[in-house]
Parts: sequence; C-alpha cells; structure tokens
Amino acid sequence: QVQLVESGGGLVQPGGSLRLSCAASGSISNIYVMGWYRQVPGKQRELVAHISSGSSTYYGDSVKCRFTISRNNAKNTVYLQMNSLKPEDTAVYYCNFHTAQGYVQYDYWGQGTQVTVSS
Repeated sequence: QVQLVESGGGLVQPGGSLRLSCAASGSISNIYVMGWYRQVPGKQRELVAHISSGSSTYYGDSVKCRFTISRNNAKNTVYLQMNSLKPEDTAVYYCNFHTAQGYVQYDYWGQGTQVTVSS
C-alpha cells in the first residue's frame, strides 16, 4: 500500500525558511503531477504549487517568488522550499501525487504537516 510521508514542518519566525519533503513508501508509478496544498481551519484546501513529470511548475499567487517546488523522480519525492515566510503562510501542508495511466487517474495524499509562522 502506497503512503506519502511528509516531513519538515514546524515553527519558524516571520522571514524565516523551511523545507518540506514528501516521499512515497511502496511502489508507485505513472506520477504525472506532484504538488503541495495547504489548509487553515474553516477554509478550503488551496493549491500552493505543483510540478509536472516534465518539470513544468505552477505557483499560487501568494507564494510566487518565495517558494520553490522540486522533485526527484528516482526517489519519488517532492520538496517545497519556503523562504521569506509570513504569518499568513501558517497552515497544514499536504503533499499530493496525481497518477494517470490512460483514462485511469488516482490521487495520493500525505497526512499533513503543520507549518506555523509566528514571532
């Protein structure tokens, strides 16, 4: 059974940096897109960034120029480097692997890791 295991969350002061990692345990193939989402209580989960198998990237407007997403296909791992963190970045961050083979698509989710930006 495939699980996504996240690490790297924690408490950081405004202006600081954190690096999140998400690795798949178990056999997984045909990963088309790897991404990071975040959610705060009472709000919908929002897309932070994603990266395709061809390394095309997308960033939400609120994180552009501050966050960088990258992936290691050999290790089935995705990273999110977060710089210049702001209090409004505080949320639970979830990684997502979107797989696709023909018409069959499936999403895997991590358990979430808390990021708190506070002085």
